[in-house]
Amino acid sequence: MTELVHLDVDTSIATVTLDSPSNRNALSRRLVAELHAHLSTAVNAAQVRAVVITGTGPVFCAGGDLKEMSRTVALDQPGLPSFADVLGLIMECPIPVVVKMNGPARAGGLGIVAAGDIAIAPATATFAFSEVKIGVAPAMIAVPCTRRMTPRSISRYFLTGESFDAATAEQVGLVSIVTDDVDSACAGIVGALRGAGPNALRAAKELIPVARNLELGDALATMEKESARLFASNEGQEGMAAFVAKRKPEWAQFD
Repeated sequence: MTELVHLDVDTSIATVTLDSPSNRNALSRRLVAELHAHLSTAVNAAQVRAVVITGTGPVFCAGGDLKEMSRTVALDQPGLPSFADVLGLIMECPIPVVVKMNGPARAGGLGIVAAGDIAIAPATATFAFSEVKIGVAPAMIAVPCTRRMTPRSISRYFLTGESFDAATAEQVGLVSIVTDDVDSACAGIVGALRGAGPNALRAAKELIPVARNLELGDALATMEKESARLFASNEGQEGMAAFVAKRKPEWAQFD
C-alpha cells in the first residue's frame, strides 16, 4: 500500500510530506496515523535537529476527510492516533517544527500551520476556518490557533468561516513568512537551524512558554539560572570558543 505521508532525513533535517493530493491532503484516519508515526520517528531520532512539514499537490491540507467522516460519527478508531494526538505531538515537540505550505489550508490544515514553530506560506495561499459552514466548530484546532492569532481575528474568522489571504494570515500571527519563493525561504530557515546548537534549540523552545507565562520576578530569576547553565555547558563553551577563533562550532561543520 502506497504511503500517504513520507519521511526523509537529510543532514539533520527531517521532512514529513503529506502526499494525498487526490483529496487535497485531507486528514483521513490513515493519513493522520501515518503523519503521527513519521513525526514520532523524526522527533525520537538523535540526529534530527528540526522537522519540516510540507505537502504535495496544489493544496497543503483541506482539513478533515468529510467523505470518510460522513460515514461514521466516530472521530477516532481504537489503536489509531487521533488528530488531537498529532497536534499535541507538534506543539510539544522538543525540536523546531517548520511548516512549509505548498498551497491553501482549510479547517484542520490551519491547526497544523498554527502548531508549528515557524510557518512559511506562498503569497497565493488562502486560509479559512470552514467548519461553521458545515454545521460544526473549529474545536481541536482552537488550541494551537488561539495561541498564535490575535483575539479579534480569531473571533472574526472562527465565526464567519470566510477566506483570508496570506498577507492577513501573517498580520494576525498565523504564519511567520509570506513569500513568492517558499523553497528559498525554507532553505534559509533550515540553514539557520543547522547552524544552531542542538541543545540550544531545545532550550530556546522550552524557555518561550516559561518566559511568557511566569510572573515577572519569577521569570527573570528562572531565566537568569537558565542563562548561566547554558553559558557553562559544553555546547555554550564550544560556541564561544568558535566565535573567538572565527571558526564554525563543531555542530555546524557540515553546514
